[in-house]
Amino acid sequence: MSAQERLTDALYGLGWGAVKKLPEPVAVRLGRSIADLAWKKRGKGVRRLESNYARVVPGASAGRLAELSRAGMRSYLRYWMESFRLPAWSEERIRTGFEPLDVHHLTDGIASDRGVILALPHMANWDLAGAWVTTELKTPFTTVAERLKPETLYDRFVAYREGLGMEVLPHNGGSAFGTLARRLRDGGLVCLVAERDLSASGVEVTFFGDTATMPAGPALLAQQTGALLLPVILWYDDSPVMRGRVHPPIEVPGSGTRAEKTSVMTQALADAFASGIADHPEDWHMLQRLWLSDLDPTKGPA
Repeated sequence: MSAQERLTDALYGLGWGAVKKLPEPVAVRLGRSIADLAWKKRGKGVRRLESNYARVVPGASAGRLAELSRAGMRSYLRYWMESFRLPAWSEERIRTGFEPLDVHHLTDGIASDRGVILALPHMANWDLAGAWVTTELKTPFTTVAERLKPETLYDRFVAYREGLGMEVLPHNGGSAFGTLARRLRDGGLVCLVAERDLSASGVEVTFFGDTATMPAGPALLAQQTGALLLPVILWYDDSPVMRGRVHPPIEVPGSGTRAEKTSVMTQALADAFASGIADHPEDWHMLQRLWLSDLDPTKGPA
């Protein structure tokens, strides 16, 4: 393990060990202070966040983008402060910390025993939403985690999410898809953060007027298992409560090849994500390149 990896692991360990012991108002102020400091330094992540917001809010002035990126960093650090503290939250705090709209799409799907796939973008706090599902709905679920370096950091994230009631599978390796399919065929629940493709087999979609790739997994799982595919949007307001909305199921097209059906369903998922991100851009924590023209300049104008 390199010195940088040891430092990274130690900082996350400090977060989970120390931040969860802070009174909530203190943690909120700490997160905001760190966010503002990072925003003022204008590092690579902040600049990328602004670049991504420029696509979401076309025609925004430099001043407006700066406001958005500052709000975005505050939202991002709120996510981290909440996540560090979630293991210490009471069940009542978790239940009252999230208020989703149209949750009947999820509860009806769970009751149907068809299996349900929840697909989310990187918005607000998806870990809190997951903890709410396991606590308020008493429903365990399976998810997938990106392999992180150092390995000890990945282990920390797995232990953290398992402590919230989630079954966590590693992203790399083909066995994850098969395990997810088995869980769904048994009537289970699968939750996937699904607007950033981490493989070479992503599906091209139109996203805020340009081409990006998104994972094929949610659409393929729905086709192969008959499970419901539900987009979910999350956002913050000025209260301590996170908000959200469960969208109606994305239907499997009645005709076409598997690839054609996957393309149609993934585009519908991208459209649902875009609607929520457009309404709450500051809560979309995308500090990486996403569009093909940003990843490869030969594919179009940046």
